[in-house]
Amino acid sequence: MPRGVVRLCTMPLYMDIHRGVDGSAEDVIEAHKKDVETQQKHGVKYLNYWFSDDEDAVFCLFEGPSKEAGEKVHKEAHGLTADEIFEVEQGE
Repeated sequence: MPRGVVRLCTMPLYMDIHRGVDGSAEDVIEAHKKDVETQQKHGVKYLNYWFSDDEDAVFCLFEGPSKEAGEKVHKEAHGLTADEIFEVEQGE
C-alpha cells in the first residue's frame, strides 16, 4: 500500500516469511500471480510481497480471516508454504 493510504478493511493483516527460497525473481512473481488467482476462494487478499536474494527469503503481506486461510492459498496455488506467519498492524 502506498504511504499515507489508510486501510478501511476490518480483516486482520498478516506478514508471512518464506526462508531458504531457491528461485529467481521471475519465480517469485509467478508464485505471487498464482496466489492472487487463488486468494478469493479463501477470503484472502494478497497486498504486496518482497524478496531478498541475499537472504533467500520472501515476505508476503495479506489480509484475511486467519493465518490458516493465507497458508491454504499458498498451498493450493503453488505449494510453497510459509515458515512463519505474524499478525501485524499498519503504522501511520
